[in-house]
Amino acid sequence: MVAAFSRIDQRHGGGHARTAVVQYLITDVSNYLHGRFIDDHVRNDMFSAASELAYLAGWTAFDNSEHAVAQRYFVSALKLAAEANNPPTAGHALRGMAYQAVDLGHGAQAVGLIEAAMEGKRYSLASSRERSMFGAQLARSQAAAGRHKAAAAALARAESDLASDRSRTEEPGRLFIFGEADLTFQRAYTLRDFGDLHGAAREFRRSVRIRNSTAFARVHVVTLGELASLQVRQGAVEEACATWSRALDAMDGIQSARTRRVASDMRQALSPLRRRGIRAVAQLDNRAAAYLRDSV
Repeated sequence: MVAAFSRIDQRHGGGHARTAVVQYLITDVSNYLHGRFIDDHVRNDMFSAASELAYLAGWTAFDNSEHAVAQRYFVSALKLAAEANNPPTAGHALRGMAYQAVDLGHGAQAVGLIEAAMEGKRYSLASSRERSMFGAQLARSQAAAGRHKAAAAALARAESDLASDRSRTEEPGRLFIFGEADLTFQRAYTLRDFGDLHGAAREFRRSVRIRNSTAFARVHVVTLGELASLQVRQGAVEEACATWSRALDAMDGIQSARTRRVASDMRQALSPLRRRGIRAVAQLDNRAAAYLRDSV
């Protein structure tokens, strides 16, 4: 069920199935946790799965801009992972909290959270790919906090961890969300915060090119939105309009505050151009307005 809900979230956004995730957690799964177990191994597996579901409840709330709710579920995920004696799963919850913090502009707080995720057994018992996920988040958080040297070191470490990954068949199912496209995505944010707009645009383009845009539709839209915003900052307005058009094409069926933010940022960036009566700009603006109206 966690795997199924996770794939729905990646394809359709946190606003699509959040209620179902929460309902399943507080009814069925809560009852399971209060049941009797044949041994400690089964009990730990149940609490680990519950932790991942609580994390997903937090993630979908975060994606839907319900940030206080998200934080409560992330904390619940952390507690359930501790009850399961599963340090890497606890690290995964802390990584989600760090992602939320940096998205909200709290770079220093994000650094503290992801550094906690990488302490002791949370990191040492994690697979190479999960270590890379943690390292990529640390790089982005350090860059957001203005610590460029530390960010570069964290990024190099994340790249090394992903390159050394040879254990995918034994990994937790939650790691289906992370691969080269995601590391490239985080690298782009890191370069952007370094002030390297050209390098950031290059990495966003690469992330778009290598990602499965159907299975991971939401982050595909977010990546296109970030790329278009950089293109506008570099004066490539026509190129940005083409990128935003692709983002709008991919938004169909997605309910996510982050994709709504892409549409809002698009309208704001195009606002000065609307007054010039450019037809392509007017069409993009109308499409973005329609998405914002229909996705609430």
